[in-house]
Amino acid sequence: MSDYAVVTAPGIVRIERLLPGPIERLWSYLTDADKRAQWFAGGDMELKVGGRVQLVFRNSELTRNDDPAPAKYAVEAGEVVMTSRIVACEPPRVLAYTFGGETSVVRFELTPRGDKVQLVITHGGLENLDAMTSIAGGWHTHLDILGARLEGREPEGFWRRHTRLEAEYAKRLRA
Repeated sequence: MSDYAVVTAPGIVRIERLLPGPIERLWSYLTDADKRAQWFAGGDMELKVGGRVQLVFRNSELTRNDDPAPAKYAVEAGEVVMTSRIVACEPPRVLAYTFGGETSVVRFELTPRGDKVQLVITHGGLENLDAMTSIAGGWHTHLDILGARLEGREPEGFWRRHTRLEAEYAKRLRA
């Protein structure tokens, strides 16, 4: 399993990680606002199909010793709030919700693998290569932070890591 996201179809990226379990622990990092805020975005979530999801991003506060946000993401350096709807919810294995509109959907699938959990994120409805590059770099960076948090390590700075990964994905996805 590679750490890098792959394109599985036009407008769809998929990324996988093998993370410390058990599955209930990882599920809580997807669904509990305080835990999710440590690696991705906080905010309330109604855990049912049709339920409201409020994602409160504070990417500049996720890690210590970070670089400033790149100019193209300056507007996202502060708090960004996104409202979404749950489209699939099967605790503790499947969670999916709209992302930034009704056509983009992110799906999380959890599968126990011994004392670890395989997390597969599939993000579809991405309009173009630039969106796929940004989303792939974002998920990769957020999952690196999640892995570090679960293992009790200090993660690399969000913007520093995202900037490098986005450049790498720009090359990979255009190849």
